[in-house]
Amino acid sequence: MRLLIARCQVDYAGRLTAHLPMATRLILVKADGSVSIHADDRAYKPLNWMSPPCTLTERPAPPVPEPLPDAAAVAEPLTAVWEVRGRDGDTLQISIGEVFSDSSHDLGVDPGLVKDGVEAHLQALLAEHPGSIAPGLTLVRREHPTPVGPVDLLCRDADDAYVIVEIKRRGEIDGVEQLTRYRELLNRDALLAPVRGIFAAQSITRQARTLAEDRGLTCVLVDYDVLRGLDDPGSRLF
Repeated sequence: MRLLIARCQVDYAGRLTAHLPMATRLILVKADGSVSIHADDRAYKPLNWMSPPCTLTERPAPPVPEPLPDAAAVAEPLTAVWEVRGRDGDTLQISIGEVFSDSSHDLGVDPGLVKDGVEAHLQALLAEHPGSIAPGLTLVRREHPTPVGPVDLLCRDADDAYVIVEIKRRGEIDGVEQLTRYRELLNRDALLAPVRGIFAAQSITRQARTLAEDRGLTCVLVDYDVLRGLDDPGSRLF
């Protein structure tokens, strides 16, 4: 990755045109060929960018013409001009003035985002503590196979009836639809029916909760920190 902090002017031409006047900015050139221009705000979002595949051509700046005697201002001298061309013919021209920092770094192969509390870990914790989902619930099997995919948890309740649990970090309508398909399929098995469903998640959207309740499914919010033993609800003030 190349990081360039410099005064620059940026002109984009393509489906539309855009112009950034001369100012101090950060320019990122990544190994995938992408180029993005950032200001010291807007969080992660760049002011302008070119996504790969694209090509970057760097050439020396043209000489600065002599100013006219009555010119009100002198053009800022440039050190280089970058032209970034996308596959659709779009161009991003970056006119670079004073350079404050120019460095390159090999970041290596990124392993990707590893989230704390992914669904697989949450499923493992709930399999160990099914009673935290509903009192009297006991685990029969994790990843119970069905023709339309595995059910996260197959359990029995206090009345010895079968219960299936679909686990999500964030419960949305797609998860409710998934649980509905599993329940309808398993209820065709005389050895399992009647089967009820529980939709367990760290958070559940209002639309998903409404759909689940309309279909006779139970929604349960689970606290990941409590399951990991990092939080004691009894010690809370509120």
